Amino acid sequence: MKKGMIFLLSLACLGTACSKEDIFSWENASSQENGNGTSYSTDPVATVEEDEDDDVAETSFDRTISIVFSPSGAASVSGDDKGVVSVNGNQVTVNNTTTEEKVKYQLSGSTANGYFKVYSNNKQAIILNGVSITNPNGAAINNQGKKRCFVIVNGTNSLADGASYTATPAEEDEKAAFFSEGQLIFSGQGTLTVTANGKSGISSDDYLHFQDAPTITVTSAAGHGFRGKDYIQVSGGTLKATVSGDGKKGMSSDSLVVFNGGVTTLNVSGGVLLEDGEYTGSAGVRADQLFVMNDGTLTVTNSGQGGKGISCDGNGYFQGGTVKVTVTGSNYGQSSSGSRPGWGGGSSSSDSSKSAKGIKCEGNIFISGGSILCTVSSHEGLESKGNLVISGGETYITSTGDDAINSAYEMDVTGGFVYANSSANDAMDANHDMKLSGGYVFAVCTKGTPEVALDANTEDRYTLYINSGATVVAYGGLESGYSASQSVYGMSCKAGSWNALYDGSTFIAAFKAPSGISSVAVSSPSLSKGYTGVSVGSELCNGVWASDGISGGDAVTLSTYSGGSQGGGPGGGGPGGGWPR
Repeated sequence: MKKGMIFLLSLACLGTACSKEDIFSWENASSQENGNGTSYSTDPVATVEEDEDDDVAETSFDRTISIVFSPSGAASVSGDDKGVVSVNGNQVTVNNTTTEEKVKYQLSGSTANGYFKVYSNNKQAIILNGVSITNPNGAAINNQGKKRCFVIVNGTNSLADGASYTATPAEEDEKAAFFSEGQLIFSGQGTLTVTANGKSGISSDDYLHFQDAPTITVTSAAGHGFRGKDYIQVSGGTLKATVSGDGKKGMSSDSLVVFNGGVTTLNVSGGVLLEDGEYTGSAGVRADQLFVMNDGTLTVTNSGQGGKGISCDGNGYFQGGTVKVTVTGSNYGQSSSGSRPGWGGGSSSSDSSKSAKGIKCEGNIFISGGSILCTVSSHEGLESKGNLVISGGETYITSTGDDAINSAYEMDVTGGFVYANSSANDAMDANHDMKLSGGYVFAVCTKGTPEVALDANTEDRYTLYINSGATVVAYGGLESGYSASQSVYGMSCKAGSWNALYDGSTFIAAFKAPSGISSVAVSSPSLSKGYTGVSVGSELCNGVWASDGISGGDAVTLSTYSGGSQGGGPGGGGPGGGWPR
């Protein structure tokens, strides 16, 4: 049997150092502007490079100073020939502002009432070598230096701050259990556990970079988990954050958050915070300018009211790796219109409300590789306030509260696998043109009229285009007035059974039909009425496919598609035809 190209899908069960400009660039093919004035390309590439200066092996250090904290006495110091370290019990302060030495500070031992604080004008390294520090009155580690600070994690280590920061000088910042004015670059093979009782877990007023293979776990009741003002770059390691404060984030940056590797797990549960007259919700990842996923695994769960999985004020690039987002919180506040489930998008919700969404970018979203699996209870699963361009990868979005996938402007699919399922609104909704020109699109809308599987904004005279090269299975029908350059057929199938489009030698796709569907549209470059379908239980499951758990099934039949209020025949007016705008 010739299998050909096949996509198997169960529709029932899917659910002063370098600045950011030095490491981030994008390459655009032909670019254009979307409706909100943001330039985008049909095939953009976001590139984030590793900075060689972030490799601790490239820095030569002048000496190592060892500091051993004591649970009952005072900390001891060795290797301090220049006398830069002062000790008051287990309160250890370094003042390396008068030498040009680059120093490694090796920390070990334990204290329940101490800290390690550094003033330095030079690069340095902090080696965590089996140390446990709790500071009841502030940060456990406080680096006031503004040059690179390498953090090498060896053995088992723990840090904890106090519920209130009562000893912080007025002229200094101290924002986390582990705080730094300068860059923090983490490496090593050990573990670090951070308990943040008063502020964030790990924070830099410059950037955070995680590489090598440390395991870092943060629990924060009042602040963010990981905070890098300039950016956060994850290149390796295992990172975990559990954050419960209202309006707080698992990872937060005023600029870029980029994943080039590693395994990151973020659990957020905080609600909405009113601060300085503005409402802010919690998020797994918050990037004020750019979000880039190149490699690694990112898992986000958010149960907080009005919370997001991933939130970005600029563009989002999904180019590789695996992203898993689950948002179970309800919306906060109420819609100003109250007419659509999940409030129906940005214009209908009030300034004092926050919606619980899976992945939201105020700019454009580009998906070219990797895998996205997103499940949302109360609002949109994947939303772009600009254009949405999908050219590759696998995208699975399920929403029981609003649209599964939504774009404020154009939505283009040129490749990859897209699965969108909504029981409350449209499966895929573009408030501009929607162009399907390649890849596989499985869209499921079980809400019923007037919602559909594929919805372009015909009210404002935009169009759904099904162009040659796309394979489309749309449960719940198509937007009226669609235009197609390849044939579109209606399909009859049995709910709950596996079915396949098959011509006796080649399968186009196999799928499990959901219940409650009366309008099904299918289209593919080679699809014709000769593909009458086949019972999956026979040929498709004779050994090779048994491991996929597919059994049983009923043959499907194809006919002229008559869905959509202006539909009527293949292509909504004939192949290659279109409706006037």
